Amino acid sequence: MAIEISDSKTIRQLLSGNGPDEALFAEADRIRRAIYGDAVYLRGLIEISNYCRNNCYYCGIRAGNTNLVRYRLDKETILACCRTGYALGFRTFVLQGGEDPFFSDDAAGDERLCEIVAEIHEAYPDCAVTLSVGERSRESYQRLFDAGARRYLLRHEAASEDLYRMLHPSEMRLANRKRCLYDLKEIGYQVGAGLMVGAPGQTMEHLLEDLAFLQKLQPDMIGIGPYLRHADTPFGKSKAVCAQGLYKEQKLNLTLRLLAVLRILFPYALLPSTTALGTIDPDGRQLGLKAGANVIMPNLSPADVRDKYAIYDNKLFTGAESAQGIAALRKQIEDAGYRIAIDIGDVKGKDTK
Repeated sequence: MAIEISDSKTIRQLLSGNGPDEALFAEADRIRRAIYGDAVYLRGLIEISNYCRNNCYYCGIRAGNTNLVRYRLDKETILACCRTGYALGFRTFVLQGGEDPFFSDDAAGDERLCEIVAEIHEAYPDCAVTLSVGERSRESYQRLFDAGARRYLLRHEAASEDLYRMLHPSEMRLANRKRCLYDLKEIGYQVGAGLMVGAPGQTMEHLLEDLAFLQKLQPDMIGIGPYLRHADTPFGKSKAVCAQGLYKEQKLNLTLRLLAVLRILFPYALLPSTTALGTIDPDGRQLGLKAGANVIMPNLSPADVRDKYAIYDNKLFTGAESAQGIAALRKQIEDAGYRIAIDIGDVKGKDTK
């Protein structure tokens, strides 16, 4: 099943179908096995802070959410999370947080974050340090790279200006988000982009624009997941906005189909089966693997803060989502027909020509 970005008619048909498309999923799985075999790479997620300067309309950790209990992990706690993860077999640590002013991209904020990155890099030279801390200056990205970070995750969320405006306040700019992604690539990071699926106002035309942008960017990782509401956000409080979104089953189906299409269009890509998939459906992450995904990101954060990184309601953070549930997670992955790889999990077979 060959698909080209320019073949919008076929892509529309594949994404518009009702229910699962077993032939599409089988082709995606065949392609991922040809490049990555049955390996599933684990990324140890450490949610370092739920402070954020931004007020994105969909996100539970937005600055304007006064009902959220805020936290910020100190360096010693973050390093302790890494020690736990390394002993369990993790070879990638993902430091994720809101755009916390404490870790701002000026010299003082960068020094704090660079110190943490450098200590992880020195302690675990056989591991990758990944950052997901939002939009920063090119100079900041360079300093963090020099400290030892080698991967950066920054979802573009919407490649079309009109949808981006619907999701974000006026002070945020799509052009700046894209500038960040290209700066990261030029510096030498392995770069991850991505989007929410089924967000209010999102259309098939928007998804086609996303695919065209990803084709131009050629990211190493593409993270997608179903849009899930948070009650303490403008989207969560607006009945009119909620009515624009897809139903749960529709979002699950569309996310899985889009995962498979991404695997076919970007055979080399590292595609996570996200926590949001596991939140929307008990078998969501296994279904994501069968649709072409090959990355899972269990939570290494301390148990007492996992529920505070509440970007959407009812977020999965216990059981197999916690590092202590690694045995259960391993069984889930094996039951789906794959295996956990104790590996740094770099991108393979990438061809950007």
